[in-house]
Amino acid sequence: MRILVVEDEAGLREGLIDLLQGDGHDVTAVADGATAAATGIAESWDLVVLDLMLPRMNGMDVCRKLRGARPGMPILMLTARGSEDDKVRGLGEGADDYVTKPFSARELLARVRALGRRAPSAVTEQIDVDGAVLDFARLVVKRDGATTALTPREVGLLRWLHRQRGRAVSRSEILEQVFGQRGDLQTRAVDMAVVVLRKKVERDPAHPKIIVSIKGAGYAWGEETP
Repeated sequence: MRILVVEDEAGLREGLIDLLQGDGHDVTAVADGATAAATGIAESWDLVVLDLMLPRMNGMDVCRKLRGARPGMPILMLTARGSEDDKVRGLGEGADDYVTKPFSARELLARVRALGRRAPSAVTEQIDVDGAVLDFARLVVKRDGATTALTPREVGLLRWLHRQRGRAVSRSEILEQVFGQRGDLQTRAVDMAVVVLRKKVERDPAHPKIIVSIKGAGYAWGEETP
C-alpha cells in the first residue's frame, strides 16, 4: 500500500517508516498538520497514519479536511490520549481506527492490514433500508436528500452485520473480523464505533432500526433480525 505517515516526533516518525517499509509498503512521511492536509489532498493514498497532536494544524482538523476531500481514504489515528471522548471525536471526524500510544509493532501492523483489506474498490453493494440508501461503493449514506460520508471501517461494519443478518454478532467477532484486533481485548471500541455510525445511518439514533443491540450478545442487522 501507499501510506502517508504524519508524525512530528522524529524518532517515532523514523520508526514508523522503517516498520511499514519492512512490511512491504511505500511510505512517505511529513512532520506537521498543514503539510499533511496539503499532501493528503493533492495525492492519492491507500492509508494515512495520522498523529493527533501536531504543529501548525492539529490531527482532528487534518482528519476533517482529508475526509471532506477524499471520503474513501482510510485514516488510522495515533493518539497519546486515553479518554473515550477523544476517541469518539476522532471517529466522528472520519478516522477509521485509532491506536493509543505506546503501541506495539504487532498491533499497528494488524490495524494497517485490516484497513488495507477494506479497500473502497472492493465495495460494490448498495442497500436500501429503513428509508436510507447505503452506498458502499461511494462510501456514503443518503437519507431525506442529505448525503453523509462513511469511513471504510464503518462500511466494513455495516457489510459484516448485513452478511450475518438473522443472528447476533458479538463484539469479539466484530473486533476480529472488522477491526483487525484480538477478540479477547477488553475495549469499548466497538460500542463507540456503533454510537458514531448510528448518528450517520439511523433516522433516530436513540431508537435504531438498522444496527440494533442484542442484550448480552452484541449487535445485529435490525431489519431482518427475528
